[in-house]
Amino acid sequence: MKNFKDKVAVITGAGSGIGRALAQELAASGAKLALSDINEAGLKKTATDLGLAEDRLMTRVLDVADRQAFYDFADDVVNHFGYANMIFNNAGVALGATVEDMKYDDFEWLMNINFWGVVYGTKAFLPYLKQSGEGHIINISSIFGLVGIPTQSAYNAAKFAVRGFTESLRIELELEGSPVSCTSIHPGGIKTNIAKAARMTDGVERITGADKEKSIQDFEKLFRTTPEEAASTILKGVRANKRRVLIGSDAVAVDAMQRLLPTSYQKLIAMGQKYMNK
Repeated sequence: MKNFKDKVAVITGAGSGIGRALAQELAASGAKLALSDINEAGLKKTATDLGLAEDRLMTRVLDVADRQAFYDFADDVVNHFGYANMIFNNAGVALGATVEDMKYDDFEWLMNINFWGVVYGTKAFLPYLKQSGEGHIINISSIFGLVGIPTQSAYNAAKFAVRGFTESLRIELELEGSPVSCTSIHPGGIKTNIAKAARMTDGVERITGADKEKSIQDFEKLFRTTPEEAASTILKGVRANKRRVLIGSDAVAVDAMQRLLPTSYQKLIAMGQKYMNK
């Protein structure tokens, strides 16, 4: 997909961060947009800032963890525009917790959004993307879909799962000669509110040596890439039909570390955490 003009792009988590930046760049490229977010205020701001006419924009307050709601959204998008070409499964949440202290409710909350939301979005829209004759599925994983990080086991589980799910799907689509492709996206630290909105347990302090507020501050220091830079990189990857897109120099470094030290990287991360705790 080299050109986004008049293509219908569906974006979850469009009320802020990467989702909003994707909407802005796609609108500038002439795309039609179907935007969703569970945050109604954020979604309205994105829509207002875009200033698009109704024939080029629709919005929906959507909980991506609600399978039926996602399927209804897909039907409504196609009823509104007549077709759909791209689904950006971008919505996500964060959870800081050790495996021992993590509550099942929190684990399920994160998986329902970060993994099942991707699955629902992919399966709800895939038939429509095929019908359009030219489609692309863009699933947002993470650098935490490449390496394991202490206190991030739930997030790791979801993002590793998104990566595997997307890579498997890509091969299936190629084997059947489908007009649809897909790409796994692996952002590093992006300047969004995901850390501030994260759930966090007391066990994090035991591992990191810092309370919740300090942990969030330390984590946000690693955010180097703007949402606008991330969106631009993602869309370049879609145009090039890349299988995997790394966003930010930190993502490139983490990917290289995992390739060079596929298991030993764990020792390096543990040593780094111990050093930070001093």
